[in-house]
Amino acid sequence: MLRTQQLIEIEQLQKECESHDHVQLKLNWEMLRARTSDQMDFLLYEHGELVAFLGLYAFGSTVEVCGMVKPSERRKGYFQRLFDRAIEHIKRSGYKRILLNAPAGSDAAKSFLNKQGVKYAFSEHQMKWQECPLEETSGLVLRKATIDDYEMSVRISVQAFGMDEEDARVMESKTFADHTDMRMIVVNEETVGKLRISLEEEGQAWIYGFSILPEYQGKGIGRQVLRQVIKEQSAAGHSVHLEVETKNEHALGLYESVGFKAVHTQDYYSYPWRE
Repeated sequence: MLRTQQLIEIEQLQKECESHDHVQLKLNWEMLRARTSDQMDFLLYEHGELVAFLGLYAFGSTVEVCGMVKPSERRKGYFQRLFDRAIEHIKRSGYKRILLNAPAGSDAAKSFLNKQGVKYAFSEHQMKWQECPLEETSGLVLRKATIDDYEMSVRISVQAFGMDEEDARVMESKTFADHTDMRMIVVNEETVGKLRISLEEEGQAWIYGFSILPEYQGKGIGRQVLRQVIKEQSAAGHSVHLEVETKNEHALGLYESVGFKAVHTQDYYSYPWRE
Protein backbone atom coordinates (compact mmCIF):
# COMPACT_ATOMS: atom_id res chain seq x y z
CA MET A 1 0.00 0.00 0.00
CA LEU A 2 1.46 3.33 -1.08
CA ARG A 3 1.64 5.98 1.62
CA THR A 4 0.17 9.43 1.00
CA GLN A 5 3.64 10.98 0.81
CA GLN A 6 4.75 8.39 -1.74
CA LEU A 7 1.72 9.14 -3.91
CA ILE A 8 2.57 12.84 -3.76
CA GLU A 9 6.18 12.14 -4.75
CA ILE A 10 5.12 9.88 -7.64
CA GLU A 11 2.74 12.55 -8.91
CA GLN A 12 5.43 15.23 -8.70
CA LEU A 13 7.89 13.04 -10.59
CA GLN A 14 5.27 12.30 -13.23
CA LYS A 15 4.61 16.00 -13.82
CA GLU A 16 8.33 16.71 -14.12
CA CYS A 17 8.86 13.89 -16.64
CA GLU A 18 5.80 14.81 -18.69
CA SER A 19 6.81 18.46 -18.82
CA HIS A 20 10.38 17.60 -19.83
CA ASP A 21 9.47 14.96 -22.43
CA HIS A 22 6.21 16.53 -23.71
CA VAL A 23 4.33 13.25 -23.26
CA GLN A 24 1.63 11.80 -21.03
CA LEU A 25 2.48 8.79 -18.88
CA LYS A 26 -0.13 6.15 -18.13
CA LEU A 27 0.34 5.38 -14.44
CA ASN A 28 -3.20 4.05 -13.81
CA TRP A 29 -3.81 6.31 -10.81
CA GLU A 30 -7.08 4.61 -9.95
CA MET A 31 -5.11 1.42 -9.30
CA LEU A 32 -2.21 3.15 -7.54
CA ARG A 33 -4.51 4.78 -5.01
CA ALA A 34 -6.30 1.47 -4.36
CA ARG A 35 -3.19 -0.64 -3.69
CA THR A 36 -3.56 -3.09 -0.82
CA SER A 37 0.13 -4.04 -0.69
CA ASP A 38 3.50 -2.63 -1.75
CA GLN A 39 4.44 -5.63 -3.92
CA MET A 40 3.43 -4.00 -7.22
CA ASP A 41 5.36 -0.74 -6.87
CA PHE A 42 9.11 -0.11 -6.98
CA LEU A 43 10.58 3.21 -5.86
CA LEU A 44 14.21 4.34 -5.90
CA TYR A 45 15.47 7.25 -3.81
CA GLU A 46 18.74 9.17 -3.94
CA HIS A 47 19.56 11.56 -1.08
CA GLY A 48 15.95 11.38 0.10
CA GLU A 49 14.48 12.26 -3.30
CA LEU A 50 12.39 9.94 -5.47
CA VAL A 51 14.32 9.61 -8.74
CA ALA A 52 12.71 6.52 -10.32
CA PHE A 53 9.39 4.69 -10.13
CA LEU A 54 8.00 1.54 -11.72
CA GLY A 55 4.46 0.22 -11.29
CA LEU A 56 2.94 -3.14 -12.16
CA TYR A 57 -0.72 -3.33 -13.14
CA ALA A 58 -2.42 -6.71 -13.25
CA PHE A 59 -5.22 -7.46 -15.70
CA GLY A 60 -6.01 -11.13 -15.21
CA SER A 61 -2.99 -13.15 -16.31
CA THR A 62 -1.43 -10.13 -18.04
CA VAL A 63 0.66 -7.59 -16.17
CA GLU A 64 1.48 -4.15 -17.56
CA VAL A 65 4.65 -2.27 -16.68
CA CYS A 66 5.04 1.51 -16.70
CA GLY A 67 7.53 3.79 -15.02
CA MET A 68 9.75 6.87 -15.20
CA VAL A 69 13.07 8.37 -14.18
CA LYS A 70 13.80 11.95 -13.19
CA PRO A 71 15.25 13.64 -16.32
CA SER A 72 18.45 14.79 -14.59
CA GLU A 73 19.07 11.26 -13.22
CA ARG A 74 18.78 9.25 -16.41
CA ARG A 75 21.48 7.01 -17.95
CA LYS A 76 22.55 5.84 -14.50
CA GLY A 77 20.91 2.42 -14.63
CA TYR A 78 18.18 3.30 -12.12
CA PHE A 79 15.25 2.08 -14.21
CA GLN A 80 17.05 -1.13 -15.16
CA ARG A 81 17.50 -1.88 -11.46
CA LEU A 82 13.79 -1.42 -10.81
CA PHE A 83 12.86 -3.38 -13.92
CA ASP A 84 15.01 -6.36 -12.93
CA ARG A 85 13.35 -6.44 -9.50
CA ALA A 86 9.92 -6.20 -11.09
CA ILE A 87 10.60 -9.05 -13.52
CA GLU A 88 11.65 -11.30 -10.65
CA HIS A 89 8.40 -10.51 -8.84
CA ILE A 90 6.38 -11.19 -12.01
CA LYS A 91 8.04 -14.58 -12.49
CA ARG A 92 7.23 -15.59 -8.91
CA SER A 93 3.62 -14.43 -9.28
CA GLY A 94 2.71 -16.62 -12.26
CA TYR A 95 1.60 -14.06 -14.81
CA LYS A 96 1.48 -15.34 -18.37
CA ARG A 97 2.12 -12.14 -20.33
CA ILE A 98 4.13 -8.98 -19.72
CA LEU A 99 3.32 -5.76 -21.57
CA LEU A 100 5.58 -2.71 -21.32
CA ASN A 101 3.74 0.57 -21.79
CA ALA A 102 5.37 3.77 -23.05
CA PRO A 103 4.17 7.06 -24.53
CA ALA A 104 4.54 6.95 -28.31
CA GLY A 105 6.69 10.09 -28.33
CA SER A 106 9.09 9.17 -25.53
CA ASP A 107 12.69 8.89 -26.77
CA ALA A 108 13.84 7.92 -23.26
CA ALA A 109 11.40 4.98 -23.18
CA LYS A 110 12.40 3.80 -26.66
CA SER A 111 16.07 3.84 -25.68
CA PHE A 112 15.32 1.53 -22.75
CA LEU A 113 12.96 -0.72 -24.71
CA ASN A 114 15.48 -1.25 -27.51
CA LYS A 115 17.78 -2.94 -24.99
CA GLN A 116 15.14 -5.36 -23.68
CA GLY A 117 14.40 -7.43 -26.78
CA VAL A 118 10.73 -6.50 -26.73
CA LYS A 119 8.27 -6.85 -29.62
CA TYR A 120 5.76 -4.17 -30.54
CA ALA A 121 2.24 -5.39 -29.68
CA PHE A 122 -0.27 -2.58 -30.26
CA SER A 123 -1.04 1.07 -29.59
CA GLU A 124 -3.91 2.86 -27.89
CA HIS A 125 -5.23 6.36 -28.40
CA GLN A 126 -6.25 8.33 -25.33
CA MET A 127 -9.21 10.38 -26.51
CA LYS A 128 -10.95 13.45 -25.13
CA TRP A 129 -14.43 14.64 -25.96
CA GLN A 130 -14.49 17.96 -27.78
CA GLU A 131 -17.62 19.96 -27.06
CA CYS A 132 -20.20 19.65 -29.84
CA PRO A 133 -24.00 19.34 -30.17
CA LEU A 134 -25.38 15.90 -29.30
CA GLU A 135 -28.70 14.38 -30.26
CA GLU A 136 -31.12 13.31 -27.55
CA THR A 137 -31.12 9.68 -26.43
CA SER A 138 -34.08 7.41 -25.75
CA GLY A 139 -34.94 3.80 -25.14
CA LEU A 140 -32.02 2.80 -22.97
CA VAL A 141 -31.12 2.78 -19.29
CA LEU A 142 -27.70 2.93 -17.64
CA ARG A 143 -28.21 1.41 -14.22
CA LYS A 144 -25.65 0.88 -11.49
CA ALA A 145 -24.36 -2.69 -11.43
CA THR A 146 -24.98 -4.98 -8.46
CA ILE A 147 -23.37 -8.27 -7.48
CA ASP A 148 -26.22 -9.99 -9.35
CA ASP A 149 -24.70 -8.66 -12.58
CA TYR A 150 -21.40 -10.48 -12.07
CA GLU A 151 -22.10 -13.44 -14.37
CA MET A 152 -23.48 -11.19 -17.11
CA SER A 153 -20.46 -8.93 -16.79
CA VAL A 154 -18.14 -11.91 -17.26
CA ARG A 155 -20.16 -13.03 -20.28
CA ILE A 156 -19.92 -9.58 -21.88
CA SER A 157 -16.14 -9.46 -21.36
CA VAL A 158 -15.72 -12.88 -22.95
CA GLN A 159 -18.04 -12.32 -25.90
CA ALA A 160 -17.41 -8.64 -26.63
CA PHE A 161 -13.67 -8.48 -25.91
CA GLY A 162 -12.72 -12.09 -26.69
CA MET A 163 -11.26 -12.36 -23.20
CA ASP A 164 -10.28 -15.66 -21.62
CA GLU A 165 -13.04 -16.60 -19.16
CA GLU A 166 -10.62 -17.18 -16.28
CA ASP A 167 -9.10 -13.73 -16.81
CA ALA A 168 -12.56 -12.20 -17.11
CA ARG A 169 -13.63 -13.70 -13.78
CA VAL A 170 -10.51 -12.39 -12.03
CA MET A 171 -10.95 -8.91 -13.42
CA GLU A 172 -14.69 -8.69 -12.82
CA SER A 173 -14.27 -9.97 -9.25
CA LYS A 174 -11.82 -7.16 -8.58
CA THR A 175 -14.07 -4.59 -10.23
CA PHE A 176 -17.07 -5.56 -8.15
CA ALA A 177 -15.00 -5.78 -4.96
CA ASP A 178 -13.64 -2.26 -5.49
CA HIS A 179 -17.15 -0.80 -5.66
CA THR A 180 -16.33 1.05 -8.86
CA ASP A 181 -18.98 2.86 -10.88
CA MET A 182 -19.97 0.05 -13.20
CA ARG A 183 -23.07 0.67 -15.30
CA MET A 184 -25.09 -1.98 -17.05
CA ILE A 185 -26.62 -1.00 -20.40
CA VAL A 186 -30.29 -2.01 -20.59
CA VAL A 187 -32.45 -1.88 -23.72
CA ASN A 188 -36.07 -3.11 -23.69
CA GLU A 189 -35.42 -4.59 -20.24
CA GLU A 190 -32.53 -6.69 -21.61
CA THR A 191 -28.95 -6.20 -20.37
CA VAL A 192 -26.89 -5.76 -23.53
CA GLY A 193 -23.60 -4.27 -22.36
CA LYS A 194 -21.63 -2.42 -19.70
CA LEU A 195 -19.16 0.36 -19.02
CA ARG A 196 -17.35 1.83 -16.06
CA ILE A 197 -16.88 5.50 -15.22
CA SER A 198 -13.88 6.55 -13.16
CA LEU A 199 -13.66 10.09 -11.82
CA GLU A 200 -10.05 11.21 -11.70
CA GLU A 201 -8.46 14.33 -10.30
CA GLU A 202 -8.64 17.57 -12.29
CA GLY A 203 -12.29 16.86 -13.12
CA GLN A 204 -11.70 14.03 -15.59
CA ALA A 205 -14.29 11.31 -16.19
CA TRP A 206 -12.79 8.22 -17.86
CA ILE A 207 -14.90 5.59 -19.62
CA TYR A 208 -13.46 2.08 -19.26
CA GLY A 209 -14.58 -1.37 -20.38
CA PHE A 210 -17.27 -0.06 -22.75
CA SER A 211 -18.67 -3.18 -24.40
CA ILE A 212 -21.86 -4.47 -25.98
CA LEU A 213 -22.82 -8.08 -26.67
CA PRO A 214 -22.13 -8.99 -30.33
CA GLU A 215 -25.78 -9.69 -31.13
CA TYR A 216 -26.70 -6.12 -30.14
CA GLN A 217 -23.89 -4.37 -31.98
CA GLY A 218 -24.56 -2.36 -35.13
CA LYS A 219 -27.92 -1.11 -33.88
CA GLY A 220 -26.86 2.37 -32.77
CA ILE A 221 -26.87 1.45 -29.07
CA GLY A 222 -23.22 2.34 -28.52
CA ARG A 223 -23.64 5.83 -29.94
CA GLN A 224 -26.65 6.48 -27.73
CA VAL A 225 -24.82 5.23 -24.65
CA LEU A 226 -21.89 7.55 -25.32
CA ARG A 227 -24.16 10.54 -25.84
CA GLN A 228 -25.93 9.85 -22.55
CA VAL A 229 -22.67 9.46 -20.60
CA ILE A 230 -21.16 12.56 -22.17
CA LYS A 231 -24.20 14.67 -21.33
CA GLU A 232 -24.27 13.38 -17.76
CA GLN A 233 -20.57 13.92 -17.07
CA SER A 234 -20.18 17.23 -18.89
CA ALA A 235 -23.25 18.57 -17.06
CA ALA A 236 -21.43 17.72 -13.83
CA GLY A 237 -18.46 19.80 -15.00
CA HIS A 238 -16.21 16.90 -16.00
CA SER A 239 -14.15 16.48 -19.15
CA VAL A 240 -14.78 13.06 -20.72
CA HIS A 241 -12.01 10.66 -21.79
CA LEU A 242 -11.56 7.09 -23.03
CA GLU A 243 -9.00 4.78 -24.62
CA VAL A 244 -9.21 2.77 -27.83
CA GLU A 245 -6.80 0.51 -29.70
CA THR A 246 -5.58 2.34 -32.80
CA LYS A 247 -6.37 -0.62 -35.09
CA ASN A 248 -9.98 -0.86 -33.88
CA GLU A 249 -11.38 1.18 -36.73
CA HIS A 250 -15.02 0.49 -35.87
CA ALA A 251 -14.68 1.74 -32.28
CA LEU A 252 -12.47 4.63 -33.35
CA GLY A 253 -15.08 5.74 -35.89
CA LEU A 254 -17.83 5.47 -33.29
CA TYR A 255 -15.98 7.63 -30.78
CA GLU A 256 -15.05 10.24 -33.37
CA SER A 257 -18.67 10.41 -34.53
CA VAL A 258 -19.79 11.76 -31.14
CA GLY A 259 -16.91 14.21 -30.76
CA PHE A 260 -13.93 12.35 -29.28
CA LYS A 261 -10.46 13.29 -30.55
CA ALA A 262 -7.16 11.49 -29.98
CA VAL A 263 -4.87 13.59 -27.78
CA HIS A 264 -2.17 11.08 -26.77
CA THR A 265 -1.00 7.65 -27.93
CA GLN A 266 0.46 4.84 -25.82
CA ASP A 267 2.54 2.02 -27.31
CA TYR A 268 2.61 -1.49 -25.83
CA TYR A 269 5.42 -4.00 -26.20
CA SER A 270 5.51 -7.72 -25.34
CA TYR A 271 8.41 -8.77 -23.13
CA PRO A 272 9.61 -12.19 -24.38
CA TRP A 273 10.42 -13.86 -21.09
CA ARG A 274 8.31 -16.94 -21.97
CA GLU A 275 8.53 -16.82 -25.73
